Amino acid sequence: MFSMATENVKIDESIERVRKLLAEEKNISPALKAAIEVIILALTLVCGRLGLSSSNSSKPPSQDPNRKKNKKVSGKKPGGQNGHIGKNLTKVDSPDETIEHKIVCCEKCDHSLSSQEAERYETRQVFDVEIKRIVIEHKAQVKTCRSCGSLNIGKFPADVKKAVQYGSGVKSLSTYMSLYQLIPYKRVEDFFKDQIGLPLSSGSIFNFNMEAFTKLEEFEIQAKEKLLKAPLNHSDETGININGGKAWLHCLSNSDWTYFYPHLKRGTEAMNDMGVLPKYEGILCHDHWKPYYTYKCAHVLCNAHHLRELECVYEQDKQQWANLMRNLLVEINKVVIKSGGQLPEAEIKLYQKKYRTILTKGEKECPLPERVKGKRGRQKKSKPRNLLERLRDYEGDTLRFMKFQMVPFTNNQAENDIRMTKVQQKISGCFRSMDGAKIFCRVRSYLSTARKHETTSLLALKMLFQGTFINFAE
Repeated sequence: MFSMATENVKIDESIERVRKLLAEEKNISPALKAAIEVIILALTLVCGRLGLSSSNSSKPPSQDPNRKKNKKVSGKKPGGQNGHIGKNLTKVDSPDETIEHKIVCCEKCDHSLSSQEAERYETRQVFDVEIKRIVIEHKAQVKTCRSCGSLNIGKFPADVKKAVQYGSGVKSLSTYMSLYQLIPYKRVEDFFKDQIGLPLSSGSIFNFNMEAFTKLEEFEIQAKEKLLKAPLNHSDETGININGGKAWLHCLSNSDWTYFYPHLKRGTEAMNDMGVLPKYEGILCHDHWKPYYTYKCAHVLCNAHHLRELECVYEQDKQQWANLMRNLLVEINKVVIKSGGQLPEAEIKLYQKKYRTILTKGEKECPLPERVKGKRGRQKKSKPRNLLERLRDYEGDTLRFMKFQMVPFTNNQAENDIRMTKVQQKISGCFRSMDGAKIFCRVRSYLSTARKHETTSLLALKMLFQGTFINFAE
């Protein structure tokens, strides 16, 4: 049962008191009793939701009621501490511009010093930025052969195809602002017009994004091939809005590669269309979304989800086994980290025994509900019971992080990779079409992969539009 107080009224105690009165009252009609039980059930569900936060559910911290930032007071003075390596500006040997400040006369006696050579210079450097439009004109010679009379025209570079066109710098900056910084088209237009003096329409911005999408077709094929051969991958999915309708953005990634894919479905149909998991034979880390178990690869469950769910069961249902299990998982993770990512076999067996002992306590504290006579179908279970059975039935997938150094404790890799999608949805609200979602996913896959290979997003886009592709395979 949850524990909650509103306006000095303890709701859980009040509900328990009503239930006892219902059990003791003999003259109450069955219809009224059933109605009161429905009201109690509804109130329990509502209060249970009110008691959820980022610490005991999948809710983000931004949605916590009366959220307080955990600001730790260290007692240290503000600023960099002793031994801290700063990132201050340092002088460069070849400045772009030099301004000399001459001495005309002596400040003390007013004697003229204009003809006297400087003995030395003291220098100070100012780092600044200049945003400006650059117009490059290509001039191709035209010559008529005096021997045969044929007309000859010099060859323009392959990427210079029109009399007037945008260069790779404009395209990369526009795409960077639109798809990486998630700035709306109108604001990108305003930036180019106000800061650079360059007119740029929403149609042009879309065309640049579309050009990047087309150029990245080979990258997407390469990313899928690399993920297919990777020993460990992370997977996650999140809801997106496409023109007012519900859709899903799927993510498959590891420390080197990222692949986003939009689809109208969430389950195996979408994952099959992604084209990686049906043939994947490595280890897949996820949050126990059941369709993942249709694939024959090895599985690892995200223990960050387990910790939050166990916290919820302990706080709202007061089940002690959940607190014991939560503490055990945290303890094992600390020991694994201290041991370099893998435990010896004897220690693994010891923790497995502790794990199963807690589950046995949970069986007593959270037993299987009694089946209602005459009622067919699958027996309805509580959330604590479902969690208990999942930890019991998927023990190997839950504790696999103890046995293999590469296996993580959580699915944070995929969750971090997919997080910016939620930011995009908050800013834009939706994608206007599935084509727009596909452009976003492919370009973001490329930029995420580039950053994992220590290449900045703007540089990666500039290289893309110039036709110089990054060799991610190295």
